[in-house]
Parts: sequence; C-alpha cells; structure tokens
Amino acid sequence: MSARRLFGTDGVRGLANGELLTPELAVALSASAARVLAERDRSRRPVAVVGRDPRASGEMLEAAVVAGLTSAGADAVRVGVLPTPAVAFLVSDLGADLGVMISASHNPMPDNGIKLFAAGGQKLPDAVESAVESGVGAVAERPTGAAIGRVRDLGDAVARYRDHLLAVTPAPLAGLRLVVDCAHGAASTVAPDTYRRAGADVVALHAEPDGLNINEGVGSTHIGVLCEAVRAHGADLGIAHDGDADRCLAVDATGAAVDGDQIMAVLAVAMREAGELVADTLVATVMSNLGLHLAMRDAGITVRTTAVGDRYVLEELREGGFSLGGEQSGHVVMPRYSTTGDGLLTALRLMARMASTARSLAELAAIVTPLPQVLRNVRVADKAAVAASAAVRDAVEKAEVELGGSGRVLLRPSGTEQLVRVMVEAPTAEQAEATAVRLAEVVAAAS
Repeated sequence: MSARRLFGTDGVRGLANGELLTPELAVALSASAARVLAERDRSRRPVAVVGRDPRASGEMLEAAVVAGLTSAGADAVRVGVLPTPAVAFLVSDLGADLGVMISASHNPMPDNGIKLFAAGGQKLPDAVESAVESGVGAVAERPTGAAIGRVRDLGDAVARYRDHLLAVTPAPLAGLRLVVDCAHGAASTVAPDTYRRAGADVVALHAEPDGLNINEGVGSTHIGVLCEAVRAHGADLGIAHDGDADRCLAVDATGAAVDGDQIMAVLAVAMREAGELVADTLVATVMSNLGLHLAMRDAGITVRTTAVGDRYVLEELREGGFSLGGEQSGHVVMPRYSTTGDGLLTALRLMARMASTARSLAELAAIVTPLPQVLRNVRVADKAAVAASAAVRDAVEKAEVELGGSGRVLLRPSGTEQLVRVMVEAPTAEQAEATAVRLAEVVAAAS
C-alpha cells in the first residue's frame, strides 16, 4: 500500500459503505492505529476514545472501529455524538493513548470519515499516518482471553467538554442574543446549552439530527438561512457550525456574513491586548484574503502563511510556539486551549470580545476590508490531470499578468473530494468573477 493512499488532508474520508470506507477498513485501520499509537508498557491496557457525528453510517462505523481497537488489545471509551474538538480534548483529559472521530465534517450525509488523534489529542504527522496505513491488512499477533480490549461508555463526556469551554471563556455573555445553526450535526448535543450557560440568550436552529439531515441545506456551508434568522429574531449575531463543529462562521446583526479571516483578526487583536498573542503573530493559509494581511500589518501583527489545511496551520503553530491560527473557512486554532480547530471555543471567544468591549460584531469585523474574492469548486474526473495541464498553467499565468499586484489567483485540489478549487481576488467583484469563470472552464476541460 502506497503512502497517503488512504489518508487525505483530514483523515480517511469517502462514501460510507462504498468502495473505500467499509466496516472492514474501519476494523483494520483502527486495529493498526492501536498498535502504532498505543505505548505499551505492559503495566496497563492502552485506551482509545471513540466519538462520532450523528450521521446514520456513524453507528455502523463506530461498531467496526470499536471491534478493531479491542481486537488489538485496546480498551475503547465511547463518548457518543460529540464535536471533533471534544474528542481531541477528551483524549488529553482522560490521558488516553489515542482517539478516533468518525465524521465527514461538512460533507453530505452519505459520506463519512475516520480521523485519528495521538496522545494529548494531537493530529498525526505524515510519518505516523504512513505507519498506520502500512499496518492495515498486515498480519499481527491478536490478544485472546483477558487480553482482549474492553468497551465502556463515558457518561459525563458532554459535561467534561462543556465545562472546559466555559472555564476558558474570558467574559460572561450576558446581554447577547445569539442564533446558532447546529447543522443537525454534532454541535446539537452541546452548543446551545454551552452558550446559554455562558450567559447568552440563545435561539437554536437545526439542532434535531436524525442521522440523515446533517448539513442538508444548513450549517456553515449554507449560511444564508442563518443570515435571515438573525434578522428575524433581532439577534446580536449568529454562529454557524459544520457537521462536526470544528469550525464556525458568524453573522452580524444586519445579517452580513463574517468569515474566518475577520474572526481571526478580531481574536488576534484581542489576544495581543491581553498579552496572549505570542510574537504578535497570526498563522493563516494561502486562502486567506489579502485584506486580512493588510489589516494585520496596520495592527502591527505578523501573518505567517501555510498551505491549505488545518494540519499545516497546526504544524506551524507547534513549530513556532504561536498562539493563534486558522483558515478563512472558519477553522480557528488556539493551542493554549485546544489541540485542533474548535468552532464552539472560537464562538465563545468572539462573543466574549463583543461583551467585554460593548462593540457590535459588525464594528469589530470592520478591521478587515476584504478584496472581492470568488471561489469556484470545479468537479473533475482526475485532479492529477488538471495539475499537469499546460493549458491550465497558461491560463493561470495570463490571469496573474492581468491582475498584476492588485489581486491573486490560487488553484488547489480538494484533499477529500474530486474537486479543484479556483480562487480569484481582484480589485472589483466583476473582474474576480470573470477571471474565475474563465479559469474554471479551462480546469473542467483539462480533466
């Protein structure tokens, strides 16, 4: 098995019970993860935390993951339906050897995925993922009798995570009226209650998962519904989560969307004022708008840029010892409080900034003036063919010449789907749209 064949940018993901993501794979993958990640000092049995989002296939895959872990001699602690960052937190909080989150995040319901966490709730480096892949299907010694892993449920999993979030919220949210869109996902189990306990007046939307409705026209990928609800309820802001709640986007009181770049800018300034922004540095990806860079420059904050994907943001945060990073899509990481992107933590810190300054979200977010940006997702048959296409390279070079220094072009393949993302920033929305449409046509033809 070649390296990276299974793992994409965010674990193993695909159509549940389809060609790749089968129960058989879940058994083999989790057993291999237990053997690779569990530090066996033979004085105790290794422990794995297992969580999932509410999609129907998660029940099937959870059973398979638990079977794989216990077959390798690891105890499985089931925490049920919880956000991805909650699973990462519980791995650390329980002193577990590894964690498994079963979720496809913002993907449609038929998809699912398996994300792995090492001890401490850390995402896996490439070398460890490769080692786990190499162990899939390998012949290994199987424990028998009393050495087989055991299974238990963690009854206070939600409370542990909720209490952690409340403990790191720097100001009470009394006086704020919030509409939260839970995407019929994992946020449904914890977000509305947590925000209420923090002091906010909460209107919860799409918090009734039935296993089939996750992300269906709602959540952070369909934010228009939230924009309308914020205006209708006269709320101070709205928060939109994705299926596994590792990200959030916001909406101000007028119904205008506030993206991850603006959220990061607000938090960066707040953290610098509090003396929490290490080296006055923010870590962002190449997808962040040029407007974020200009705003941070004016605020005296350095922006370090990484490739797309929160794994790369995390690597830069760890290597530099920095305290804030994230993506325009709403993944925001604060390593002091969480080992991965945490949509609930991000929302709480954003609302705390509003409460402590008595300023509206629109006023705070105005620190960033985004350049018009157009993102086109082009479904392709072969991402590699697009990357190798001379016609695509020529089209990109021509667009960059036309934009000069006043805009930029970025083409990148999706790490989880057969898509190529075409992003264009330009001085005007019309120029950005026209350039993106032209490039998207070339990309589609090349595949």
